[in-house]
Amino acid sequence: MKKALITGANKGIGFEVAKQLLQKGYYVYLGSRDLKNGKEAVDKLKNQGLKNVELLEIDVASQHSVNNARIALGKKTQVLDVLINNAGINGIEFRNDKPVMHTAAETDVDVYKKVYEVNVYGVIRVTQAFLDLLRSSSEPRIVNVSSSQGSLTLHSDPDFIHYKFKGSVYQSSKSALNMYTIVLAYELRDLPFKVNAVSPGSTKTDFNHNLGQGTVEDAGSRIVKYAIIGENGPTGKFFSEDMNTDTGEIPW
Repeated sequence: MKKALITGANKGIGFEVAKQLLQKGYYVYLGSRDLKNGKEAVDKLKNQGLKNVELLEIDVASQHSVNNARIALGKKTQVLDVLINNAGINGIEFRNDKPVMHTAAETDVDVYKKVYEVNVYGVIRVTQAFLDLLRSSSEPRIVNVSSSQGSLTLHSDPDFIHYKFKGSVYQSSKSALNMYTIVLAYELRDLPFKVNAVSPGSTKTDFNHNLGQGTVEDAGSRIVKYAIIGENGPTGKFFSEDMNTDTGEIPW
């Protein structure tokens, strides 16, 4: 039975990804920063008959927490087949259910630090900590949950549908995550790894105060698709299946 770790999986898209992987026969370690919320998520899945799941306490913004999570998982398994770096924050304030966008000219550096701590440094911490377990898999897969909002090419194009939706903090954090994905995929190119960045699309969840358009089911399936790809699948690519391209691939 293949084994997967998903960060930030106690709710929203991460929870749905856990559910879909369980339905496909994977054993899932459900990563959650909050123990109570994580336990409730695991219980919810088990009550649906999905028994091969257990909680892994992990706060991606804390190196200490990530180290402890690696030790804890190492006591349970010596092999990890899938890592989905899903945990993320947008750092955006909402007023009257409308986002107050971060401007490049005025947003304080501390706001960038807070978001990057999770969206960029968190991914690096987790990936590096669990890479040895992934190397033990015959078909290791890493999916970094990104966003089409992090595409430099698209956001430089005035014809892009979201061209005027600019936010310097969240979007730049996803651009940085994308570059990390490219470099990691390159470094692992001679091994059976598949490393990709996947945008789940605009999704109605707590993450965006339920202002998204799509469903968690669709978003989850887009991520799962690249978590279970075969040996001839892509690596080092950026996908956003909601953009209606021929292959789902979008420019960096």
